[in-house]
Amino acid sequence: MKDRVYLCIDLKSFYASVECVERGLDPFKINLVVADPTRGGGAITLAASPAIKKLGVSSRGRIYQIPKDIEYIIATPRMTLYMQYAAKIYSIFLKYISCDDIHVYSIDESFLDITSYLSLYKMTPKQLAKTIIDDILDETGITATVGIGSNLFLTKVALDIEAKHTADNMAYLDEDIYKQTLWHHQPLTDFWMVGAGTMRRLNAVGILDMYGVAHADEKLLYRIFGVNAEYLIDHAWGRESVTIADIKKYQPISNSISNSQVLFEDYNYHDAYLVMKEMVDLNVLTLVERHLVTNHIALYIGYSKNIIKPSRGSQKITVTTNSVKLLMEEFKYLFKRIVNPDYSIRQIGISFGNVKDELYEQFNLFTDIEDIEKEKRVQEAIVDIRHQYGKNAVLKGMNFYDKATTRKRNTLVGGHNA
Repeated sequence: MKDRVYLCIDLKSFYASVECVERGLDPFKINLVVADPTRGGGAITLAASPAIKKLGVSSRGRIYQIPKDIEYIIATPRMTLYMQYAAKIYSIFLKYISCDDIHVYSIDESFLDITSYLSLYKMTPKQLAKTIIDDILDETGITATVGIGSNLFLTKVALDIEAKHTADNMAYLDEDIYKQTLWHHQPLTDFWMVGAGTMRRLNAVGILDMYGVAHADEKLLYRIFGVNAEYLIDHAWGRESVTIADIKKYQPISNSISNSQVLFEDYNYHDAYLVMKEMVDLNVLTLVERHLVTNHIALYIGYSKNIIKPSRGSQKITVTTNSVKLLMEEFKYLFKRIVNPDYSIRQIGISFGNVKDELYEQFNLFTDIEDIEKEKRVQEAIVDIRHQYGKNAVLKGMNFYDKATTRKRNTLVGGHNA
């Protein structure tokens, strides 16, 4: 197979850069953070401009952690605006590369397979990369950095470790260059898909860098990491067999639909119970909208200030359904079974597992099928109204209680101001 060439394009300090562009400011000279000040000093800074990052301010810190002697602008998140910029940048990609050769990794990062385009444009990889990022800058005012590599792993590493520190915002890696320049790089968490837990376990057996992983006893690695050792070993040698085409073709064996929220304040047992019911109600509408059913539920409860360990519970249910009535009863039972009523609650997460097409809907002998069909017609009508008039067009009585969150959350995008 012909050697492949990939780009990984990252939009530098994306949210903060968008806010600077909108204000006619230079993100490399202006101190700006994106955060919601209405959430108090503990609000997370979703992004920080390159200028303020140089002063040690983290893009994922909290407002109160910003030194008092730094003057800065605080911009309230505008997720719809960021999505519009991301869509514009994706349209720039499409000027040069087919959608079949683009994998959007996140709102501010994308992989491009440029293998077949180099001869078409008669360009080197760096020339094509520069053409694309110059176009992004001209059209949107956003600066991008680029990793270039012979596989997806090396491309991402080139971006994360090398490109963000070069004058032209670009870096290239193949297997040989990777081994010559990064085999002894530390810390290991700088490498894509190596988390803090993985690094701790490697450090515990005396492995401090990718050279150490590459030359370690493979039996030891498999004993520590199981089947995941294969990916770790391949990456240590700079190998990665997965392509963008493989990603496009991938179909997960099992699916789930999950939703979680961090509450704006401490909630007691009864108020948290209300929020959980709202979340179940909304997630069931997602099942109905997508014509899916489930037979497995899960619940997560995080307590205020981590005073006690979170409560977790899951269970398989006797029906395969998208009935809000049936699923709500199962979640009510699970909540009462696992949640400690004596402690304040700050985080709630729910999940529907083993999600599949509604052709697989199945009930037990005690189910009133006629009642279920009537409920389904109502749910489908609610979905249609929400599509036409907005998420808050149809609400239930519980949504109007003081501690309810659905009405507010329906105005957010990704948990932040639209």
